[in-house]
Amino acid sequence: MAKRTTICAGIDTGKRKLDVALDDGSEQLQVENTAEGYKTLLEWLGRHKVRRIGIEASGGYEQPVVVELRRKRFVVVVFQPAQVRAYAKYRGQRAKNDRIDAALIAACTAAVKKIHPAPDARLPPLAGHLTLIDQIGEDIARFKNRLESCRDARIQKLWKDDIARLAKRERVEFKALVAAIRKQHDLAARLDLIYSVGGAGLPTAVSVLVRMPEIGQVSREQAAALAGLAPYDDDSGEHIGARHIDGGRKRLRHALYAAALAASFRWNPQLMALYKRLIAAGKGHKRALIACARKLLIFINTVVARATPWQAHLPVVAPAT
Repeated sequence: MAKRTTICAGIDTGKRKLDVALDDGSEQLQVENTAEGYKTLLEWLGRHKVRRIGIEASGGYEQPVVVELRRKRFVVVVFQPAQVRAYAKYRGQRAKNDRIDAALIAACTAAVKKIHPAPDARLPPLAGHLTLIDQIGEDIARFKNRLESCRDARIQKLWKDDIARLAKRERVEFKALVAAIRKQHDLAARLDLIYSVGGAGLPTAVSVLVRMPEIGQVSREQAAALAGLAPYDDDSGEHIGARHIDGGRKRLRHALYAAALAASFRWNPQLMALYKRLIAAGKGHKRALIACARKLLIFINTVVARATPWQAHLPVVAPAT
């Protein structure tokens, strides 16, 4: 029997242009990163019987074409830039330009063994809305830092006015985001499950729902790795290095860390017990909080997987003798 092969293409994304290449290097194309350009791209892909396309994440410039390709039933693999550069190093490839990168992404796409299903199409717009809210919070923090070091009464008032204006906008936008989520019954149910976990406030629950579509469908280890909360070994030969976290989804990790800070001191008895045990064992404050953030995510993942709201259990304390 003849071996069936999947024809792959790679797309290097620019603000205005898309460079496209087939995996075998036989054909290349450049089109505008616009709706008109997508029509030409789709015709070209269909003519060459391409079914799998790889594209490198590029600050959001790739999102419209990814949406269009998935709408047309293409299998789309979105790579992080570090993945593509690592593959280039593996191949010993040093040269770099848009055409070369498109061919490299095509080769990288052909080498992928496991294709993950496309994320829920409803979530990317919600993620964009949540990023807006996060950025407003970051602006508020910057203004507060300026206010703290400012001694001029007139300038202080300007900063306070800006902080109040942004805080109001932050509340309005968050309320609108939650309302948009609640319009979808399945997303609303998942949000309530996450929110039921002790220490996972509504902002944290929204962040997990929107930024981790895989929640409840992956193992605890995979969930921790996706959030950048998994400790990795750093050993070689007789050298035993310190375990450390790396990679993952930065905004999600920050949300979980902030939640763990409050949960480990007030809201979640199990995390409070974990934090005290780690500190007693000589772990530093930050390492203990990272462990608590990881445990909080594991709790959330379990609750969503079981579709059962959280039930807090107080830690068993041995009776005094």
